[in-house]
Amino acid sequence: MPGGRPRGSVKPKIMSDALILALNRAAADGKGKKLARVADALVKAAIEGDVTAIREIFDRVEGKAVQQQIITGDEDQPIVHKHILAFVSGI
Repeated sequence: MPGGRPRGSVKPKIMSDALILALNRAAADGKGKKLARVADALVKAAIEGDVTAIREIFDRVEGKAVQQQIITGDEDQPIVHKHILAFVSGI
């Protein structure tokens, strides 16, 4: 397999790893870790009515809501899904 990572290998998460390291460091003022302060700020924003913060907390704690789709149809005429591709030439 020329180029690229070997099959089954995990893509490195450089930015995620750097953020985790930074969040786990002690805050500059020595009052706890940065991660705890970020979490506290998120909770404070939610308490103050920030809907985005509320949604983020629920998504992290409960997991994102799954969108349910119910598809029904006639048994004699099953649903048909078609992809139509159209190519337009400017020649």
